[in-house]
Amino acid sequence: MGPRYVLGISAFYHDSAACLLRDGEIVAAAQEERFTRKKGDAVFPLHAARYCIAAAGISVSDLAYVGFYDKPLTKFERILETYLGVAPRGFGQFRMAGPLWMKEKLFLDREIRRALAYDGEILYAEHHESHAASAFFPSPFEEAAILTIDGVGEWATAALGVGRGNDFELTKELHWPDSLGLLYSAFTYFTGFKVNSGEYKVMGLAPYGEPKYVDLIYRELLDLREDGSFTLNQKYFQYLTGLTMTNGAFAKLFGGPPRVAESKLTQREMDLAKSIQVVCEEIMLRMARTAHRETGMENLCLAGGVALNCVANGRILREGPFKRLWIQPAAGDAGGALGVAQLIWHRYCKEPRAVTPGADGMRGAYLGPAFTPQEIAAYLESVSAPAERLERDRLLPRVAELLAGEKVIGWFDGRMEFGPRALGARSILGDPRSPRMQAQMNLKIKFREGFRPFAPSVLRERVSEYFELDSDSPYMLLVAPVKRERQIAMTGEQQRLWGIEQLNVVRSDIPAVTHIDYSARVQTVSRDTNPNYYDLITQFERLTGCAVLVNTSFNVRGEPIVCTPADAYRCFMRTHIDYLVLGPFLLDKTRQPEWKESAEWQREFQLD
Repeated sequence: MGPRYVLGISAFYHDSAACLLRDGEIVAAAQEERFTRKKGDAVFPLHAARYCIAAAGISVSDLAYVGFYDKPLTKFERILETYLGVAPRGFGQFRMAGPLWMKEKLFLDREIRRALAYDGEILYAEHHESHAASAFFPSPFEEAAILTIDGVGEWATAALGVGRGNDFELTKELHWPDSLGLLYSAFTYFTGFKVNSGEYKVMGLAPYGEPKYVDLIYRELLDLREDGSFTLNQKYFQYLTGLTMTNGAFAKLFGGPPRVAESKLTQREMDLAKSIQVVCEEIMLRMARTAHRETGMENLCLAGGVALNCVANGRILREGPFKRLWIQPAAGDAGGALGVAQLIWHRYCKEPRAVTPGADGMRGAYLGPAFTPQEIAAYLESVSAPAERLERDRLLPRVAELLAGEKVIGWFDGRMEFGPRALGARSILGDPRSPRMQAQMNLKIKFREGFRPFAPSVLRERVSEYFELDSDSPYMLLVAPVKRERQIAMTGEQQRLWGIEQLNVVRSDIPAVTHIDYSARVQTVSRDTNPNYYDLITQFERLTGCAVLVNTSFNVRGEPIVCTPADAYRCFMRTHIDYLVLGPFLLDKTRQPEWKESAEWQREFQLD
């Protein structure tokens, strides 16, 4: 009997994705946005599914099962009950959502069969079961507590459970409309950022503010209980009945209307961001303590969109009762595709689960497309792009020298990452010692808000020399303080500076990755998962004595992370990146032919 293949799919809400298993092992996984170039694309993940099937060298007829990450009929029941419960309010929202349900969401069997030309068995899991499966099954733990927190699935908005061996059980749920994900998204909307993609901006803005609204949030917006469950006061929210997250009562409570997107940030937005971040961390800590109390486990697995809050994750690791923490790198809806596939394999097929202590099953999250040197060379020739081909033993020292000279490098190497973080396969790299690097990369390369911090990639064995962390953080999902002996105290005059002015204040000997509160979102790099990236950092350390690089995702604001050599070259030419590494090829910006950019793109990013 040959291998059995299971395809998992998430779609139609945000961040659609596909994942393929071969006899329970992850072969490939990718988000649809990387292929369509539409950030957070929610359409059926046809390109991602085709990529996964091709990566395995099989055809659709070889699939044993296709799984979908939630149960559309149950979700539609919740939506109908909500609309009926608030009628006649909410009719406009129902009028927009109804046709989409009738067209595709209620008839998923038909959509899947038609899109994939598939005639086999289709299985469905509950939304938070898919999240829990994505958290527990790939984890390095034989047994663990499980916590999933997001906006909403069918009815659940958070779930708590325990996993052992090849199965798990969810024992507690928090239900709609009480949702930590939606509470955080309400503040994302109110501070002028985009819901379902701007939450990390709120997290990055929080250290600039004071928690002056925390008591008001607890008094007016939610009734928080000791176990981490809570009830939201719907008097202030509009997601049940309207097309926005908050209403006039919310605006009155917080001193005025929502910030207009792209307008100047004020102290109010910074204080709101800080306040909701403090509340979010407290709720997650209470939920984690409850999970520990009810399961007695030493290990905790996290998934769901709220699990991408790496500041809260860091506090759970430092202050929570668990000895070890593992977070699914594609914690949001994309990871549901992986979860449902593994749920089918372990629960439905009753197949055993192999666990390697200390090693997870995600392969570093390098699960997307890769391109051969021949494919890259053909593309470069097609656009007449001059490039130097170098063997690895010459390429890595050369790139390390460029980085040490404060050059910014576009780094495209190996298989694309699965999940929202660039982890050294589709990254933009810089020198963390440079006090100018953060401002330069934010404004001239990413075309994004200047307040946003960059992450450090650090050699795993060196992490505790730079940060208050001595554990694996391969997926950039833990925030930790910079070591105190590396910190530089701010003067009184510097503390009075605001916003982007503070980017020029040197707070440590790695200022480009040190946030205003002396924290950093850490990625530990191991040679067994990404040897080229590990060896590049090693070469940089030999030159500079610093085992850290600035690592940010290879894209500009509003666009997905690059997938193909063409995506990477286009981003390289549109920005102030100095050099581009495409596999074994090194490209110097000064030698490239003139780039003709569309007027629309120039207007969007206000290019000179």
